[in-house]
Amino acid sequence: MKIVLINGSPNPEGNTAQLLQAAADEIVQAGLQVQWVQVPSVLAKAKHPFCTACSNPCSTLCYKGTELEQAFADIADADGVIIGSPVYFGTVSAQLKAFFDKTRKVRGDKAWYGIPGGTVTTGASKYGGQETTTRAIHDMMLVQGMTLVGDGHVDHDCGHFGASAQKPAQQDQDGLKRARILGKRLVEAARLLQAGKKSK
Repeated sequence: MKIVLINGSPNPEGNTAQLLQAAADEIVQAGLQVQWVQVPSVLAKAKHPFCTACSNPCSTLCYKGTELEQAFADIADADGVIIGSPVYFGTVSAQLKAFFDKTRKVRGDKAWYGIPGGTVTTGASKYGGQETTTRAIHDMMLVQGMTLVGDGHVDHDCGHFGASAQKPAQQDQDGLKRARILGKRLVEAARLLQAGKKSK
């Protein structure tokens, strides 16, 4: 089983990556595989870094045969995803938004439908837009038909929308704890999804 971690930050080793890594540690400890998608890196390999709606329906011409196409396929093949973004003006990074803008064909194929997904967000201050950024990611996942998972777990508490931290994330012990709980919850959701597929 595989969980894909999607880092929407332009800094591949920054605060968002640290929260994703905390979740990854729990996922690996539970025996699942982790795969990373660094959004700015794969987006840069497309013909255009943002969607121009050059065809309708989407022909995938601008990213066919690139790492972006492979990233979309890897997510479709995943048992769960965690999407992370820093807070930029109260919402997701431009790179993460551009990544989702290019998923029109993914949505048309229902390729990510039903995949459980959680979020991690980081901001410069304690109340710096993490929840609005989380909500933006949730909205994009819902448009894909994904199943939202929060940062609650039966061994802890019911949680909230997702894991959030204030930078520097490595010093935000509560944020790291919430990310680990999210990782545990996503493992459960992924296993439930697999069990449901096997019972059909």
